[in-house]
Amino acid sequence: MSDEQELGITESKEHSPGEWYAEVVQKAGLADYAPMGGFIVAMPRGYSLWESIQENLDGWYDETGVDNAYFPMFIPESYLDKEAEFVEGFDPEVAWVTHGGNEELEERLAVRPTSESIITPYMANWTRSHRDLPLRLNQWCSVVRWEATDTKPFFRTKEFLWQEGHTAHEDDEGAWAETTLRLDQYQRLYEDVLAMPVLRGRKPDHDKFPGGKVTTTVEALMPDGKSLQGATSHHLGQSFAEAYDLTFADEDEEERTAHTTSWGLSWRAIGGLVMSHSDDQGLVLPPTVAPEQVVIVPIWQEDTKKEVLQYSAELAAELEAAGVRVHLDDRDERNPGFKFNEWELKGVPVRFEIGPNEVEDEEVTLVHRPDGETHVESREGVVDATEEHLDEVYDKLYDAAAERLEENVREADSREEILGTIGQHKGYVKAPWCGDEDCEAEIKEQIHAEIVMVPFGEDAIARTASEYGGENVPEPDHEGEDCAICGEDAEQTAFFAKSY
Repeated sequence: MSDEQELGITESKEHSPGEWYAEVVQKAGLADYAPMGGFIVAMPRGYSLWESIQENLDGWYDETGVDNAYFPMFIPESYLDKEAEFVEGFDPEVAWVTHGGNEELEERLAVRPTSESIITPYMANWTRSHRDLPLRLNQWCSVVRWEATDTKPFFRTKEFLWQEGHTAHEDDEGAWAETTLRLDQYQRLYEDVLAMPVLRGRKPDHDKFPGGKVTTTVEALMPDGKSLQGATSHHLGQSFAEAYDLTFADEDEEERTAHTTSWGLSWRAIGGLVMSHSDDQGLVLPPTVAPEQVVIVPIWQEDTKKEVLQYSAELAAELEAAGVRVHLDDRDERNPGFKFNEWELKGVPVRFEIGPNEVEDEEVTLVHRPDGETHVESREGVVDATEEHLDEVYDKLYDAAAERLEENVREADSREEILGTIGQHKGYVKAPWCGDEDCEAEIKEQIHAEIVMVPFGEDAIARTASEYGGENVPEPDHEGEDCAICGEDAEQTAFFAKSY
């Protein structure tokens, strides 16, 4: 088999999305499979995408008072046991360490599935007065959840990278403001960095974080019609603070229990990025996170080689000086066609093609990765032109994803409509719901779809301001509506979808 054949994508995104995705991830150099089932190796190009996500979030966290820290990956079983509902929610997923070398441990250690039970006790140690609050911590780490069986690189693995934020506040309102602030930042990441529009809302009560009060979420629609839970932000109320004695003295020297939050985003964002934008030629990346934003491919014959390479090198130097991530592919052993295919596979947003004609005319031929659209620009002002084209590529990716989302939110008023719409069209089905978990169970059992989100805004469930942690809770618009499944009075709107 030739290098060109080995390089190309052989699966179809439309007809076999799972096989296509796995091939893109491997051939574009993002990840490889580890020897243990359910684990992956993040390759340099894949890890660089995670670093871009980390850089953006860390900057926003720093601007909003968050300090990074690090806590042990092993959690004593006694720490987990202090919050019974939390333990029950994670118990099937926990990996346990029972031996150190040949010695059996006196107490089992959990490999962290999440860190509320190890971080909250230290937050309690560090909090004495209301002057110590709010306390905002974040850590970048890996977690292990052993339940994963049907694994897919980045989307679902037994070990995955993420960030988890943990905060403590004087009152409910402060905790709710924190919860929504982090959700805002997750939405910003997806829409302004990853070119992926999202829906935002909360999880139904039966699907919220164990022991928590409200779980909020951003959901992204994948091209195969499934929903990706992009990130979650949890208003935990006082349950964890009570369990771990996180208290403080208020202004009157009265002891009070803090209100806490936690919020996290994992590298499944990379999986969503790859799935959303890529095509049958390979990876497609927005310029915001692409390791190389521009690749320059010189095209020469022996008599023009010197001039073409010099011109290309000057272009590369000018772009690099302006902060553009640029790569000059001047390899002798590869022809231009091979280079075009290779860099398309790797997802570089813009390609420069430089031949003797471009040198003579002092021009640059630019090609957009998403659609192959070609432009000719003057050599003079090439930096400004490049930045404009990078913005155009980003807009193309975002607009295509936004159009897909808009076209795949449908309404239903009956069980039959929910089942038929998801079965035929996939995507989201928006339906009035009574709030009973049993109604969701009927849909889950028949087509493996679930309630992925209850939206904010007009469709929010009517709750007291104190329960939500804020005063501006909108009233529901369900007066006179019946639950699409059981026919009882509807209390909220539910978005049903199949999900990752």
